[in-house]
Amino acid sequence: MTTEPAIRVQGMEKSFKDLHVLQGVDFDVKAGSIFALLGSNGAGKTTLVRILSTLLKSDAGTATVYGFDVATSPGDVRESISLTGQFAAVDEVLTGRENLILVARLRHLKNPGVIADELLARFSLTEAGNRKAGTYSGGMRRRLDISMSLIGNPPVIFLDEPTTGLDPQARIEVWQTVKRLAGQGTTVLLTTQYLDEAEQLADRIAILHKGKIIQNGTLAELKQLLPPAEVEYVEKQPSLEDVFLALVGEPDDTDSADGDTTDEAVPARKELR
Repeated sequence: MTTEPAIRVQGMEKSFKDLHVLQGVDFDVKAGSIFALLGSNGAGKTTLVRILSTLLKSDAGTATVYGFDVATSPGDVRESISLTGQFAAVDEVLTGRENLILVARLRHLKNPGVIADELLARFSLTEAGNRKAGTYSGGMRRRLDISMSLIGNPPVIFLDEPTTGLDPQARIEVWQTVKRLAGQGTTVLLTTQYLDEAEQLADRIAILHKGKIIQNGTLAELKQLLPPAEVEYVEKQPSLEDVFLALVGEPDDTDSADGDTTDEAVPARKELR
């Protein structure tokens, strides 16, 4: 772990014909932290992640990931990162364990079975490891997807809207997974349009709006941008999410034993539109 930022972006610009998606983006991400890019659809979050993961070239500006320049050392960057997109990229015909073994073999790692078993245990999927991934719940598939991304122990992981389409219980499962990753030293860059997600997870939050970072700071620093609130006694009312979780219980690591695969999102979240 060094004092240098794990990710540094300076003056990043990207346009698609007349559409200016990124307009001079700057930020640093401290190693071992969770950094949230918060913005509405079309703000430029995914474009920025694609540039940082070497899938897309910028028009101007520079970026380094784990000390490697994304433009001049793309191979070194790719060896240092993992990318998890908006939808789980698991093979639903294979079991959870077989998915992990496949990725380990593709990375030419020794003892792929041992690696798979360790990750299944790490993500509380051991009991479901020999079931087809198609029988997993949304939260379990996403946890499997993230565990597949960690094969090879990349120091930096990009999570592009990881809870899209998940129900409240599955979202909490993913949140717990992300917190564990950072606690174990992994640097996480998270894109999201959900306000509560950024509030729950991020050490720092950058608000990306129309291709520009308009604010960047900790949650406490961002709250200080507003005038002090008047203190009044107000009886706290439960949210719909509180009611839902009270009725169905907290997330269970062995959920979806009956093979339920529905991923319909319950609208119990604050979302940027």
